[in-house]
Amino acid sequence: MTDPFLAAPPPDSPYYLRALTDMANRRAVVTQDAIYTDNGVKLVEKGARIDSRLYDRLVQHKLREPIDRHLTIENAVDVPALMAAGQELAQESALPQLLAQALDGSCDRLLQPLRSIPLPEPIACKLTVMREQRPDLFRHSLQMMMVAVFLALKSGLGERDCVSVAAAALLHDAGVLHMDPSWMDPHHKVQGAQRKHLVAHPITSMLMLQDAGVYPQAVAIAVLEHHERMDGSGYPRSLPGADISPMGRILLLAEVVTAFYEKYTDMSAQRLSLMLRLNHRKFPAALVAHVLPLLQEDETRESALVPLGADAPAHIDTLADAFAQWEQLKAALPLAVRQEPGGVFAFADARLQALQKALIEAGSHPGQQGDLLEHLQGDAVGLAEVALVGREALWQLGSIVNACYRRWPRLSERASPAEAAVADWCERALERL
Repeated sequence: MTDPFLAAPPPDSPYYLRALTDMANRRAVVTQDAIYTDNGVKLVEKGARIDSRLYDRLVQHKLREPIDRHLTIENAVDVPALMAAGQELAQESALPQLLAQALDGSCDRLLQPLRSIPLPEPIACKLTVMREQRPDLFRHSLQMMMVAVFLALKSGLGERDCVSVAAAALLHDAGVLHMDPSWMDPHHKVQGAQRKHLVAHPITSMLMLQDAGVYPQAVAIAVLEHHERMDGSGYPRSLPGADISPMGRILLLAEVVTAFYEKYTDMSAQRLSLMLRLNHRKFPAALVAHVLPLLQEDETRESALVPLGADAPAHIDTLADAFAQWEQLKAALPLAVRQEPGGVFAFADARLQALQKALIEAGSHPGQQGDLLEHLQGDAVGLAEVALVGREALWQLGSIVNACYRRWPRLSERASPAEAAVADWCERALERL
């Protein structure tokens, strides 16, 4: 893989330019310098008002420099605005309150590093576009920042390092502004070129931070690593845990914790606890140890769990089908093909074996649950717990499918027997998920 640290700053994408110019319809955005194309043609005069009418002109040309180097924005995001937004989020959301209770009962320590984060104008512009055009992403970034600071404090990091952690977490998804917003729709399936863009967004975010020139290199590295995993199954570089920076480890766990609380409004703590325990090889154990004690079952556990029980048989059936089909495909291939180093079949097989091992260790493999379901009839909570494990396992199954397509983007072409087998399995799995 080409060294991402040697790449040039990413050009402004049509999606970012659309978001920026649409925002400019509602608040004053003025050029403080003229804007030129990369071949020296002046597109916009100094002092001009930007709005959506300029979108077509801007998007047709490659700009000499990122557009947000040349803009002044009315009511742009600054440190006081971030503090106010963080305090509002802390009052509304369960996760910051949970973290605060584990500290001193106040969110002040979680927000304190924001006061020292440098915000040069291009970064402030991106955060303003995020706040105005992608408010869910803005809230996600703030909430993840608080989780990351919590983990940093629990790890004994000093004030300066906590500021770096806060900056990395706040800006980790800046690259998402350059992606098609449709991918954030929970019903939208990312595929093809969109999958490449999704994998690339940590690189885009990292390049933006490098281009700003005010953040330590450790911040850019951590942003690049926020989707890596300790077992090497993450992206964009598939780093093993030993090669992931300490700050990167904080971010990758903070991202998952935040995402679970945003995705699941019911039983967030229990779902997250289960996921972390089933996937203990993916996440840094020392940091997970600071999270698990927070995720105690609450008094509403039984009433919240009960409705899930009806899903248990379907989850078990889907998992059993996926595992059985894989074994059939595996048996049909020569051993040399199955074990080809660096091949897609060996990759998928290793991931599936790891998932099955985790389920066996948890007593939740489909092969272990036939008699269990019969035994649990009438036990609504027991059935619901089985369903919860099954739901998490299906999510892991989907992540294996996505990883195969991500690493082998031409997998669907079935260029070899191994690729054909994996593509067949992925398509069957997606039909059932």
